[in-house]
Amino acid sequence: MIRIVFTGPESSGKSTLAKAVSELVQGTYIEEFARTYLEEEGPDYDVEDLDIMAKGHADAIRNSSDVLQLIDSDFIVFKVWSEHKYDSASPLIHRLVSENWFDLHVLCAPDIPWESDELRENPSDRDELFLRYVETLEKLRKPYIIVEGAHDKRLKKMEQAIKQLQRIS
Repeated sequence: MIRIVFTGPESSGKSTLAKAVSELVQGTYIEEFARTYLEEEGPDYDVEDLDIMAKGHADAIRNSSDVLQLIDSDFIVFKVWSEHKYDSASPLIHRLVSENWFDLHVLCAPDIPWESDELRENPSDRDELFLRYVETLEKLRKPYIIVEGAHDKRLKKMEQAIKQLQRIS
């Protein structure tokens, strides 16, 4: 089983890329649980909701046993989100971040135009948040690549990364 997760600031292309890659390589797309949760419950949330969303995301990942999984958002998203908004992250989120869930983290650069929607909150600090993702991935020694630029360039880099992962496994 290979699990590839897409991470990064809001509106950096995670969902678009995860869906496109899953179609390209015929892998299983696992959607971002937090978005589904907030669409159902409404855009107002508190710090306790982040743990509910993190648990739901973990369950969705655990429930898939498919050979190649492309996962929209990781637990580092919850950590950065919680620390940015609430100045800390819960023990649950820290535990999930510290575990080795994924074979590769794909960090999406915020070098594409911001797309507003009712669930997005941080249009002006994506570059700052991107650096927090880099620092977190480095500190935790998670395997990661950065994708940037146009969609086709990102897809090509992903295709190469997947081929490399498949050779290793």
